Amino acid sequence: MQPTEPIGRPRSERLSAGVVDELSKRMRIGPLRAGDRLPTEAAIMEEFGVSRTVVREALSKLQAAGMVQTRQGIGTFVVGATRAKPFQVESSPDDSLAQALALIELRIGLETEAAALAAQRRVSDDLDAMQAALHAFNVAMEQGMDTAVPDFQFHLEIARASHSPHFAAVLEALGPTCVPTSFLQAAAGKDMGAIWTSHARNEHRSIFDAIAQQDVDAARAAMRTHLVNGRERRRASELPQRHARP
Repeated sequence: MQPTEPIGRPRSERLSAGVVDELSKRMRIGPLRAGDRLPTEAAIMEEFGVSRTVVREALSKLQAAGMVQTRQGIGTFVVGATRAKPFQVESSPDDSLAQALALIELRIGLETEAAALAAQRRVSDDLDAMQAALHAFNVAMEQGMDTAVPDFQFHLEIARASHSPHFAAVLEALGPTCVPTSFLQAAAGKDMGAIWTSHARNEHRSIFDAIAQQDVDAARAAMRTHLVNGRERRRASELPQRHARP
């Protein structure tokens, strides 16, 4: 049975969210830069296959977020971000336990709410993207490969399914290094690493099922459980190394 679209969310709102997501991505990673003029309303309508009402709603959201500025009779322009320091992580979580735990704390605050919003707002395409990431994660695990990239992709697809572009923007800035998995086998041994990875797979499935069923509370709880468990696994991975030190 195919997943159904969320009930009660206007179609125009879903369409405008898609336009906002794509335009904001172009502003973050290119080709749009500060000072560039956005395409005309007619050009955006043609590219995305949406009405003028949808385009204006999307532009209004971007303007409210401070990402664009409309100049009457001239056009809509990308606003510079000179007052803000670009978000970045200075080092890999593998470099220190403190850095890894600090990143997980950030993700607990960020991703629990992203999962709840995804349960509210997800559409069938979002579920398909999550399923593809889960499949890639399982294949990587079965073949003994590093699962960090498909693991990250699963979390990123959930953030995107929230249809609030800032959640995905932060995760994109963090990149796959925020969900490293290669330390598991090295620190805890092959058998324990496999057990922990299997636990992560089951936790992922619980998150996906809650989002698919549009159970907001369960999605929030499942994501929090997964990330808190991940934090404890990361802590525990240091114990063998400490015991082995002279």
